[in-house]
Amino acid sequence: MTEMVFGATPVRAGDPILPRWWRTVDRWSLACVLGLFAMGLLLGLAASVPLAEKNNLPQFYYVTRQAVFGFGALVAMLIVSMMSPRQVRRWGVLGFAVAFLALFLLPVIGTDFGKGAVRWLRLPGGLSIQPSEFLKPCFIAICAWCIAASDELGGPPGKIISAMIAIVVVMMLALQPDFGQATLTLLAWCAMYFIAGAPLILLFSVFGITIMGGIFAYGASEHFARRIDGFLAAEVDPRTQIGYATNAIQEGGFFGVGVGEGTVKWSLPDAHTDFIIAVAAEEYGLIMVLAILFLYGTIVVRSLNRLRRERDPFARIAGTGLACAFGIQALINMGVAVRLLPAKGMTLPFVSYGGSSVIASGIALGMLLALTRSRPQGEIGDVLGRGH
Repeated sequence: MTEMVFGATPVRAGDPILPRWWRTVDRWSLACVLGLFAMGLLLGLAASVPLAEKNNLPQFYYVTRQAVFGFGALVAMLIVSMMSPRQVRRWGVLGFAVAFLALFLLPVIGTDFGKGAVRWLRLPGGLSIQPSEFLKPCFIAICAWCIAASDELGGPPGKIISAMIAIVVVMMLALQPDFGQATLTLLAWCAMYFIAGAPLILLFSVFGITIMGGIFAYGASEHFARRIDGFLAAEVDPRTQIGYATNAIQEGGFFGVGVGEGTVKWSLPDAHTDFIIAVAAEEYGLIMVLAILFLYGTIVVRSLNRLRRERDPFARIAGTGLACAFGIQALINMGVAVRLLPAKGMTLPFVSYGGSSVIASGIALGMLLALTRSRPQGEIGDVLGRGH
């Protein structure tokens, strides 16, 4: 009866892992992820060629690397999606410790690649890694564990601990400075805390503190102030990245100017990363943008709907944080391109070029797919009586 009510899929003892995974995973969300990755490769063919030529590299150098990164991300996503919530929690805590240590060491051994913010660790072979990308899903896992544990009988003050972790992580990200990732991390924590039953007064207090922090950052960081001033300016400077992106979106119209006919990719240095949606809008028009929005929306809505029936507090809280972070990051990226938000330097998950971004997104979506898999929920008394 419980399975009929809560939509759980029966799991037979001794089932091979792949058939069991296929029956229980959200296949619609999985298909949407594959669709986003395919669109990323398609747009990369258009957006990255000018950059490759400029850097005297083979024409499809960046597209080939994106395909390799994407394959690694999909493999990571599939492996992680086969985990149980307990395994997601354990590996998430371990991953947080490693990513936090890497983030802590950035001021000493990190590099900014000339972009004004020390966010990357340089690796042998010309590779680099951005620890903050991997920190996000692991941060959500450890905070969800703390929040869920606080509701157990005799449990620790997990909500306070999660708040302390969030404050430390947000401050470290802001000092890079990486205000985009800091904001996204804080919003993910607020979503989890809200699901756990936080009073609205607390969330409004966090919002107020964030505004005060933004005012302080405006006065203390020239990098931050320049972006805010550009956003608040009455007219957009057509020679800036926002100016090029805005013009490209306007030129694209409903159906676009045609495949390969766009010009913004020759003007924008970040056309293949932060402003990939401008390339999509110019060459393929509003149709492509709406398709991308539909895929992101489907993943987020379906995940939240499946989590609504989840009785495991950790799975419900962590899944909500992952789904919200995924959706909010996509909205921030597209909002910057249409000048609804100040420039953040944030990628479009699975679509933008970038090894750290793509692989970290694969891990995050793998965790989300793992937590939203259908499974017997048991009686409510059984759930309340066992530890998590």
